Amino acid sequence: MVRLAPRLDRNHHEIVEALLECPRGSECRVTVINLAGVHCGVPDLLVGIAGKTFLCELKDGEKSLSRQALTPDQRRFIERWEGTPVVILNSADQARAWVAKVIDD
Repeated sequence: MVRLAPRLDRNHHEIVEALLECPRGSECRVTVINLAGVHCGVPDLLVGIAGKTFLCELKDGEKSLSRQALTPDQRRFIERWEGTPVVILNSADQARAWVAKVIDD
């Protein structure tokens, strides 16, 4: 069976919107590209912040921990990935805090 639309976590759009917000007092620019339809364990988002590039996997922080677990394909991808570590985000608040930290570093 071919799935035409990727299955997104409930908070996917909320997290993307939070990533695109800039912390008060900063003049940052954030770029987000949705990779959710790629499959094969590829993380959900490609995110650019202040000249840095990240892959982000989104999980629904309101689900039980067992339902937030990485799939075998996701674990395999993360283990083999040679770029910056994959960032796992599970809420809009966590996404905002992460963007602020990246900008401050």
